[in-house]
Amino acid sequence: METRQRRPTGRPRGFDADEVLERALLVFWEQGYEGASLANLTDAMGISTTSMYATFGNKEELFRKALERYTEGPSAYLARALDEPTALGVATAIIAGTVRTTTRPAGPHGCLGVQGALATGDSSRGARDLLVAWRDSGYSCIRERFQRAVDDGDLPPEVNPALLARYITALAYGIAVQAASGVGRDELQDMADAALRNWPPC
Repeated sequence: METRQRRPTGRPRGFDADEVLERALLVFWEQGYEGASLANLTDAMGISTTSMYATFGNKEELFRKALERYTEGPSAYLARALDEPTALGVATAIIAGTVRTTTRPAGPHGCLGVQGALATGDSSRGARDLLVAWRDSGYSCIRERFQRAVDDGDLPPEVNPALLARYITALAYGIAVQAASGVGRDELQDMADAALRNWPPC
């Protein structure tokens, strides 16, 4: 009796998941969550809708993974900035990183975390909530770092760490919006330098 050779089940994935996720990130970054249609995403990723769902889940899950990649890649300057030895060094590194990331010569301008889902309908509530939590997490990390600076005497005791963290995050987000509107890197850096001149003295 002739025996048939069994074929392996499933088909091997014919693409690099990290590479196609990077392409999806750029689409979300440039077009926002709602502006990025499935057709836009799959065309840029070079895969079928079926492959996208099988690998990344639905559009919201793809966006979540793209935001994680953004946090670990272009936005990683925040985590590095928090390790600066002084509060002023932290603030300077955050703002410099924001200017650098939001005005890259190649790629989208602005910030995925700020503009990705500012105005969305009910169907995109999940993406909007995800970005609210992402921004709140960044603010909380900066506030905690500034509280440590007060405790260590690097900032005056009368300084409100929460308010100072709000100031820095508002400045960073404002820079991102201006960058998306076409304001150049040099002008944004000059504005940032001016904003930090009134830093609380030690």
